[in-house]
Amino acid sequence: MLPLLKATADGNLHKTADLKELLAKEFDLSDEERRELLPSGTQSRFDNRVIWAKTYLAKSLLLDTPKRAHVAISDRGRGVLANPPEKIDRSFLMQYKEFVEFISPNNKVEEAVKTVEQNNQTPKEKLEEAHQQIKRMLISQLQDVLSDIDPYKFEQLVIDLLQAIGYGGNRAEAAQVTKKSADGGIDGIINEDRLGLDKIYIQAKRYNNPVPIREVRDFGGAMLAHNARKGVFITTSEFPESARDYAQNIDRTLILIDGKRLAELMIEYNIGISPKETFVYKEIDSDYFEN
Repeated sequence: MLPLLKATADGNLHKTADLKELLAKEFDLSDEERRELLPSGTQSRFDNRVIWAKTYLAKSLLLDTPKRAHVAISDRGRGVLANPPEKIDRSFLMQYKEFVEFISPNNKVEEAVKTVEQNNQTPKEKLEEAHQQIKRMLISQLQDVLSDIDPYKFEQLVIDLLQAIGYGGNRAEAAQVTKKSADGGIDGIINEDRLGLDKIYIQAKRYNNPVPIREVRDFGGAMLAHNARKGVFITTSEFPESARDYAQNIDRTLILIDGKRLAELMIEYNIGISPKETFVYKEIDSDYFEN
């Protein structure tokens, strides 16, 4: 991680692919070493380590990620290089709350320390922790992709997700996305069931900053105008607490789904992603060996 941070010290915007080449030269890696694969055989060990190093540095705010597949050193990163440590590892990054929040699902320091320092985990524990780390990285990557998606395409994505969850029947009969203009504050409508006995109204907005409370209130008003009892507001960013309070207190059902929860649902229902490998954990079937 320290060589990667130093490679960005010039303050310029760097492509991740270019940084891989710089680091490969610095470590004097042979072609054979560059081609060495992880046990899964799907990715080179070197590329994997560079990607994780970039992720850890970005999550610790030592690197900025102003655009996809590009990084630049941050003010915090410059501060580290002003008096550089011998190395940057996960223990070093524990001083940053953003890193702690990233590696600990419950944002608890003691759990994060355990994650960083524990070397006596069982194979199952290591497998489960690795799965969670990969999932958190995928969530972060999905949020980056969603921040750049075309607004109308985002509306289509939301309909696909709700239909995959189980609302309506096939896509054609289950949902519709309103036209780009004159939608009356409603982005989409999806049947709650195959017969269309009830409908759910949808607002899908791409934001990079927290959603303004007025947007949520406007959607609530649009639901009232359409005599809608159920609605879902989905965004790529976050909702302020005032928006969540509003959604809980109105006399209709309004569910707010932020960018992190959206990414989790996309992973769960395979929207915009595709499974690459499956690992099956097996245990002895005690019943089989009983007389």
